[in-house]
Amino acid sequence: MSMRTQLRIVAGALRGRKLTCDVNPQVRPAPQMVREALFSILGNAVPGRPFFDLFAGTGAVGLEALSRGASHVFFVECDVRVADQIQKHLLAFHVADRASVVRGDVYHWAQRWQAPLEPVTLFLGPPFADFERRLEALLTLVADLQTKVAPDSVLALQSETPFTADALADGPQWDVRKYGRNQLMIWVKESVVSSQ
Repeated sequence: MSMRTQLRIVAGALRGRKLTCDVNPQVRPAPQMVREALFSILGNAVPGRPFFDLFAGTGAVGLEALSRGASHVFFVECDVRVADQIQKHLLAFHVADRASVVRGDVYHWAQRWQAPLEPVTLFLGPPFADFERRLEALLTLVADLQTKVAPDSVLALQSETPFTADALADGPQWDVRKYGRNQLMIWVKESVVSSQ
């Protein structure tokens, strides 16, 4: 049983465009307030950079990144029907040439992913159930991505408030912001400064 929902792109070239999506009741798209806050925090870590929308769902976050000038957006989504809806929106908004939709499980995709040498921005919006049922796999996934990405890359993780950043690798370095029952956790990979 799916519900029809409508989301609006907040800023950038696609500002005001609406996404109409059929979503599974278990899928809770990032509320507009959370998306606005996310991009406000990310700032310069979006334009001209590759952006990865992992557990993409409606694709609203990745489309927002495209709207704000990301060089290329990769959407990874395991539900084929939902991934097809992302593809339709990309075509309708004439931005399909700057995006790739990967139909697959994020946990498996991440194991094979070769991170580019340039800094990237990754947004993870896992199903909230994964924080209970697949927590070990989720923590491993995040730690794996932290290891792979180039310096100056940014990881953003959306969760509900009971989850704490202490469980994550490099816990104290995560910037945690709360928005009602949602929270965003942001981590930036520090540049390695040579000691010469």
